[in-house]
Amino acid sequence: MDSTAPRDHDTWWVACLCAAWCGVCREWLPLFTAQARAFPHMKFAWVDVEDEDEAMGDVDIETFPTLLVARGGDVLFLGPIPPSATQFARMLATLEAQPLRATGLPPEAGALFGRLARDVLPHALV
Repeated sequence: MDSTAPRDHDTWWVACLCAAWCGVCREWLPLFTAQARAFPHMKFAWVDVEDEDEAMGDVDIETFPTLLVARGGDVLFLGPIPPSATQFARMLATLEAQPLRATGLPPEAGALFGRLARDVLPHALV
């Protein structure tokens, strides 16, 4: 875990890593916002990867939409998902029901979350 990531294990973050030019992302935004209302105990953020190039570091997002889901400072998921509200809600419910555990994600996932949590996410809430 990156030392700059928040340590509150009760705080959930769901960040959509997108691009303004991406039509799929534009279509996904209303569904993402609806899920933010359906999971009010989680913080949802919309992050344009091109606007936040510095915070992205060496992480290259190639498929949109890509989600980053973290609880406290632990990244539970980082990857593309189909733009389906049903699958998205099911994924969040599954992650929420599981105890915190090692995810097998690369170390840069934690570092990315640390940078985003420090510099971007508080300003990108939906």
